[in-house]
Amino acid sequence: MEAALGNTSASALIIGMIAGAIGVGYFVYGKRQQRMATMMAGLMLGIYPFFTDNPLLLLLIGAALLAVPFMTDF
Repeated sequence: MEAALGNTSASALIIGMIAGAIGVGYFVYGKRQQRMATMMAGLMLGIYPFFTDNPLLLLLIGAALLAVPFMTDF
């Protein structure tokens, strides 16, 4: 809960902003192409930065979520 109180580093904020922007793109693309995996990955990219403030963890989770649409076919 400390991340919500303002104890977040600048790098975590920037990573979260970039992940959110890419997430919006994934979500819109997934919705237009009717690809559930891409849409869900976009949704998760927009949400996960709210739950962690560790920059390394943000990068690892973000990289995994970015790869999901390329590894799935639904």
